[in-house]
Amino acid sequence: MAELAGRQHGVVSIRQLRALGASKDAVSRRVAAGRLHRVHRRVYAVGHTAPTWDARCLAAVMSFGSEALLTHRAAAHRWLLVSGTPAIEITAPRGCAPREGIVVHRSRAVAPEDRTVLDGIPVTTVARTLVDLAEVLTERRLADAVHQAEFHRVLDLNEIDAALGRVPGRASRHKLHRALASDDPPPASRNDGERLLHELCVQHGLPRPQANASVGGLEVDLYWPEAGLVVELDGRDAHMTRRAFREDRRRDRALAARGIQVMRVTDVAEAAEIRAVYAIRT
Repeated sequence: MAELAGRQHGVVSIRQLRALGASKDAVSRRVAAGRLHRVHRRVYAVGHTAPTWDARCLAAVMSFGSEALLTHRAAAHRWLLVSGTPAIEITAPRGCAPREGIVVHRSRAVAPEDRTVLDGIPVTTVARTLVDLAEVLTERRLADAVHQAEFHRVLDLNEIDAALGRVPGRASRHKLHRALASDDPPPASRNDGERLLHELCVQHGLPRPQANASVGGLEVDLYWPEAGLVVELDGRDAHMTRRAFREDRRRDRALAARGIQVMRVTDVAEAAEIRAVYAIRT
């Protein structure tokens, strides 16, 4: 039992316990002794009372049977497409009774091509997850999820078209197509690389720049107003997506129209080159 629970985020189903040879009375004795703790109907945590979010997700799926799986915002969270910890959402066959604390979506069936297992949890594929998100997110948040899928290199347009073909008639398909074509900028970030570059510029004799400054309504990483110089630190992954590439060029053109030169660097070792450009512009 402990070995099985260790592979399943610390939870087991009554069906699995019966398969291990535990009778109804044996399960009741373990519950009374505090060795099993009920999480959902017919699902137990083994030896603990504080299941993780992943454990609660798996327990929720188990409680609805073998056809259920994690979907919508909860699936998107597991695929790193949305931030925060959302409510647990599952898709289950029609006729299943609701459960407290679980958002239930009902469907006649989810195609095998739209199913997978992630860290031991049955979940919709990235493509099907994005299709489902189009029903519950605003267009801007959906576009952010698409950007995150591309950033993590799990976005496949052919798979999305195939997933849409398996759920015909959804009005949200047009919202998803617009999100896939969106050029809206991703949320701004402040990372350790920007802070390190800031420190190295000072070490190279440059005046202290403005960090995460607003220039013409655009937030930039580092800005020297006296030189009309902006430096953007491009992470090797975060700026490789189509959306980020187009947005970077749009921002550069807007700043150039204000007489501001933009230097895009990928390594903090380029601080010496920044100093040379600064000297020319001042």
